[in-house]
Amino acid sequence: MTIDRVRSNTEAEINEDIDLKSEALIHVYTNQENWKISERIEELEGEWDVERWLETNASVLAFAGLMFGATYKKRWLVLPGVVLPFLFQHAVQGWCSPIAFFRKLGVRTRKEIEREKYALKILRGDFEDIRSMDRKEAALHIFRSSSLDGAEKKQA
Repeated sequence: MTIDRVRSNTEAEINEDIDLKSEALIHVYTNQENWKISERIEELEGEWDVERWLETNASVLAFAGLMFGATYKKRWLVLPGVVLPFLFQHAVQGWCSPIAFFRKLGVRTRKEIEREKYALKILRGDFEDIRSMDRKEAALHIFRSSSLDGAEKKQA
């Protein structure tokens, strides 16, 4: 089992708050029609996870520091010097202090987003036909239905 280093380094209250919000959304969709559930799944496909937020913000700040340092004052070069070690720390340890900020804002990990998505797929009935399959067939069916986005599914 892989450890979710972001969750394990996030305060328990923040993880609980994120989980409760996701669970509440699942309850909202329990009695919705399939097209509504599908719309929510599409929203989840586009939701940025904490990794994407960190990478985007770090690159924007580093790039801005380089640009301002090259065109205005050299002291702007301190900005990438501060931001890039955080990005390196996250790459090596799976955690850095800016992650705590994003988590407090409710930004979820990819695994948390996927949990909600699969719960919604179950509500929509995506896996009902696996009852008649043996375990291997069922596992492959779930793997194939969850690993491809809509465009790739049509080609497969």
